Amino acid sequence: MQPEPSSADTTTVDATSDEEAAAELAARLRSIESLPLDQRATAFGAVHDELRTALEGVGTGEADVSSGGR
Repeated sequence: MQPEPSSADTTTVDATSDEEAAAELAARLRSIESLPLDQRATAFGAVHDELRTALEGVGTGEADVSSGGR
């Protein structure tokens, strides 16, 4: 679970954080697209794993999804 922002207006903080995260992801994806194909595949795989982990709420040490436990 993520710590609560210290600002009194968390809606603005969350929206800004989401917008910044989306902008950073877009820039990262554009950067990856300029790589050679083999490096691009590896980099997109890393982004996929990071996004999956964030969306599933899996923290380090909580679960090993890669072991096929599902």
